[in-house]
Amino acid sequence: MKIKNIITGFCCSLLLLTPACNDELDYNEIVSYNKADVFGSFDKTMQFVTNVYSYLDYDFGNYYGGAMLASASDESEFAWSYSSIHDFYNGSWSPLNSKTIGWTSHYAAIRAVNMYLVESKGQTFEPFKHNKDYNEQMTRFGRYQYEMRFIRAYLYFNLVREYGDVPLVLDVLDEDQANTLSRDPYQKVIDFIVEECDAIVDELPVVHSSPYTESGRVGRIAVLALKARTLLYDASPLFNTSADKTKWKAAAEANKAVIDACRENSKTLGAYTDLWGTENYNAKEIIFARRIGSLSSLEQYNFPIGVEGGNSGNCPTQTLVDAYEMQSTGKAWDEAGSGYNPDSPYNDRDPRLGMTIVKNGDKGWPAYNPLPIQTYEGGANAAPLTGATPTGYYLKKYCDASVDLRTGTSNTKRHSWVTYRLGEFYLNYAEAVFNYLGSADATDGTLTISARDAVNTIRKRTGVNMPEFPAGLSNAEFEKKYMNERMVELAFEGHRFWDIRRWKKGELLKSITRMKITKDSGDRLTFTRVIKNRSWNDKMYFFPIPDAEIRKNSNLTQNPGW
Repeated sequence: MKIKNIITGFCCSLLLLTPACNDELDYNEIVSYNKADVFGSFDKTMQFVTNVYSYLDYDFGNYYGGAMLASASDESEFAWSYSSIHDFYNGSWSPLNSKTIGWTSHYAAIRAVNMYLVESKGQTFEPFKHNKDYNEQMTRFGRYQYEMRFIRAYLYFNLVREYGDVPLVLDVLDEDQANTLSRDPYQKVIDFIVEECDAIVDELPVVHSSPYTESGRVGRIAVLALKARTLLYDASPLFNTSADKTKWKAAAEANKAVIDACRENSKTLGAYTDLWGTENYNAKEIIFARRIGSLSSLEQYNFPIGVEGGNSGNCPTQTLVDAYEMQSTGKAWDEAGSGYNPDSPYNDRDPRLGMTIVKNGDKGWPAYNPLPIQTYEGGANAAPLTGATPTGYYLKKYCDASVDLRTGTSNTKRHSWVTYRLGEFYLNYAEAVFNYLGSADATDGTLTISARDAVNTIRKRTGVNMPEFPAGLSNAEFEKKYMNERMVELAFEGHRFWDIRRWKKGELLKSITRMKITKDSGDRLTFTRVIKNRSWNDKMYFFPIPDAEIRKNSNLTQNPGW
């Protein structure tokens, strides 16, 4: 295991994965620190803690050469063959090509947290006792330990999600000790995360406004959110192999606690498009956002080919487009009586389709583009241009139309990755309460919102206004519609890749559907669905442990099948 030696001097290398900054919480590049450096002043301690925040994940194409993890699921297909994202489904994935997201970086951050928690105990910053703001700074310092414990628990959730059983390291280890560790059962790690959340939740404010306003820091509702998401995964088929309904009950209660906390603190569902843009971290429903800073790389990766500066990239699939129901009927496109018109396939669709996906004929995308998007064969943004969308679509969600990629007028805009938002927890709750109570319409004395009502809350959000799920759905009908709704609402937010795995629905990744659009001499468009097969094996429910780590530590066992 790559957990470097931390000796008596408590040297800790924190090499940033991605330099980032924002208005309130600056991630500073720290090459090395010893104990005296970290606690030599309030500012140095703050810099150390905020630097650990930089290890929190986000997915703007920063892992796989511009490709988002969505392009390893059925949400998207990456247009360029050079990206290693294709290894997830082309047979190249292996322990030697492990595609690891969190192993090295997460354990590096966990190492830093463990060191901090040991060395921060008893620190009084004696030389600064006569400073005017000493008491306020000590209040701030007192919270850091709980923020760090949250980050450690969050990273362990990511590791369990990725690998299942992982070493649970809570002490400062030297290199020899680190390289003899074994993998702990995932349940032990899950229980640790939940216990940590319970221990720290009341130690953090809802908002960091006293003594200093810092919008980028973890607050109380984020702790509830981590616990709730963790328990949802724990209850899901991949982990809950005995189908223990008490796990679904715990997940339902934890996710309802998030909903209740949001209501008590005036966090509500706002407009869907508020979830991205320069001010998205201030949106009404945001619980925690990973502040990235000003950039244009996301747009460079995803603005259409044929638009100056656009490089194509993560192209939504027809599989995803088909998940958007008809707005007037609330039915799937291929459901009897839906009202779907194959000659006008985007008319009367769930409004979230147009908010998420760039399609043929769209205007003003991006803002400096004077022409409508043309994704039909031979069009300005389509094949045979190299790098053109293979699916018939381009990505809109999370991209900022006001980013300018033209030579001489280029700019950057602030971006923030949504880690937790209220909408997710209505969906999480719906799934958990449905599986616990056994019906989409059921409630009890504690779980007072039905699964159907929770989903309908999402569907009635501002600017969406989709027909409600009707009462009396069979369990199979509700489950299908719920999974569809989750795919739509959370598209490109980093959930689908993991949802398919925790549900053990790997068969969904065996193919994607593309849309082939052709135009005849009379300007009539024809829309044809085309199936693209992909490779899937059930061993892929978990990532392989990197071969290099097993070679260093013979006590690490490999995941089955790898």
